[in-house]
Order: sequence, then C-alpha cells, then structure tokens
Amino acid sequence: MNLFNPAEDENVSMVHPEYFIISGLSGVPHIKLYYVFLFVVYLLSVLANSAVMAVICLDRRLQTPKYVAVFNLAFVDLFGSSALVPKLLDVFLLGNRRIPFRNCLAYMFFCYTCLSMQSFNLVALAYDRLLAIIFPLHYQVKMTHRFMLRLICGFWLLVVVLVAVAAGLLSRLSFCRSVVINSYFCDHGQIYRLSCNSHYPNYMVSCIYPVVIFWLPLAFILLSYAAIGCTLTKVAAVQERLKALRTCAAHLSLVAIYFIPLLITFTLMENIHPNGRIINLSLTSVFPPLLNPVIYTLQTQEIKESFGRLIRSARRRHGKHGARAKVWTALH
Repeated sequence: MNLFNPAEDENVSMVHPEYFIISGLSGVPHIKLYYVFLFVVYLLSVLANSAVMAVICLDRRLQTPKYVAVFNLAFVDLFGSSALVPKLLDVFLLGNRRIPFRNCLAYMFFCYTCLSMQSFNLVALAYDRLLAIIFPLHYQVKMTHRFMLRLICGFWLLVVVLVAVAAGLLSRLSFCRSVVINSYFCDHGQIYRLSCNSHYPNYMVSCIYPVVIFWLPLAFILLSYAAIGCTLTKVAAVQERLKALRTCAAHLSLVAIYFIPLLITFTLMENIHPNGRIINLSLTSVFPPLLNPVIYTLQTQEIKESFGRLIRSARRRHGKHGARAKVWTALH
C-alpha cells in the first residue's frame, strides 16, 4: 500500500483544500505588538548568528570539530528563523492568513526540520564534551573533522527523512471539514486532526516523532553529563574541575533554553490554554536562535578572543589604509 497516495491502491479520491487558514492567537489585545517584537528578535538573531558563522570561517583557530557543530547550530538557527518569522509576519501583520495546501506542507517541512536539528546539534556538542572530558588522551584521535561532519550529515539525513514522511502522510488525507489551523504556523498535529478519513499513520508519526527528536536526544545529553559529573568527582584538583565545568557551561545553557519550554508544553499539553501553547512554542522557535550565539560569545573564551583578534586586525588594516591615504595626500 502506498502511504503517500492511497488513492492509487483504493478507489478513494483525495479531497485537498485549496488553502489553509492559520488562526494564530485569539482574543489578545494589541497582538500585533507581539509580532513586531518577534520581528525584532528575528533581526537580532540574524545579526548574531551571522557574526558567529563569520568568526568561525575567518579564524583558523576555531576550525576544529567542536566548532563545526557550533557553526552548524548557528546555520540552523539562522535558516530556521528565516523559514518561520517572515512568513509569520506575512500571515499576521499583513493579514495573508490563507496558505495554499502545498505551500503549507513545505512551510511545515522547513520549520520542523530546523527545530529538530537544534536538538541533534546539542547531541553533537554533548558528545564532543563527553569525549573531551572522559577520554582526553583519545580526543584528538576520535573527534576528527571527518567524524563530526559525518555525524552532522547523518543527523540532517535522519531529520529530513522523518519530516518528509510526516509531510508526505499529510498528503494522503482528505480535508472536508474545517481548514482553520489552530496554531501560528502549519503545525503537523493541528493539520492531521482536520482530516475526515483515517489518520492513524499520522497519529503514529506524532507519537514517534517526539520520542526520536526530543526525548532520545535529551536522554543522551543527560546521561552524557551524568558520566561527565562522575568523572569530575574523581579529579583531585579543584581548578581542573572548574575548568571542565566552564567548558560545559555554555552547552548546558543552550540545553536548558531549548528543552525546558518544550518540556513545559508537552507536560501541560492538555491543561494549557491554546494561546499559552502558541506563545510558548513561538518564543521557543525564535528565542534560542538569538540566545545561542550570545551565550557562546559570552561564555566561550575562544570565541571572545577570536572576536578580539578580528577587531584588532581590522583596526590595524584601517590604520594602515589611513596612513597611506595621508602620505598620498601629502605627495599630491
């Protein structure tokens, strides 16, 4: 049976709506100010992530396996914000709430892909810290550029396949009831519940997807830091413990920013008001892309030093150009 188009196997005609309507927040006064606030956060996240990506590309000292994962995190944050926020503003600020059926599936695909890759990026960074602290003598051998690139490419492949399956299964559904999506974007769970034929495969995907994308990565990260904590208790020197903890502080901050809001939403799913759910998830979508580069810049000594070197180098080049200009002016 073809899950993506059962009409090929059964005498069933698919009824796809011409468009979906995204409801967004309802009954909230001055709600447009909230969307303007999201736009400001988006602009700041674009600047911050672009700066981190530029620093990693320009400074050869940062071109290590760990910063391959950091670069990918900044890229995913930038790509994910750009996939979500401009369309969100078009829908709610400009009033274009009707989204064609196929465009809605594409919108969902890119949003879910980037949101999921944030989780796996944190897994890659946790594994990097695990090897660096527990197996410091073997770190350079095990954690190579090739290994990190393969790990990240594997995560990308896994996420793209999972989200493509979820989007493809939506195309097998018939929609003959409402076309209003009670969310702030084309949300998978809200879409398949609008169907008027059996959506059991979609329900199974909605159960499996959070386990693979959310719970398993979180379990791995927590176990990694439990192992790191056990290792650090055996280290006699207090200074070495503090140094190791400082290298993990930035990553732990990113883990908390990403997972805690999702934990609250999933735990209180049945009791939380729809507006509360939308606000929580929308902030979860736009705030981590802003805070991730800020935290890494403030808490990672290597990036701070790299920013300092690049600024000093730019000033020296500017000074040389200024001196040459003065000489040229004096001669002519």
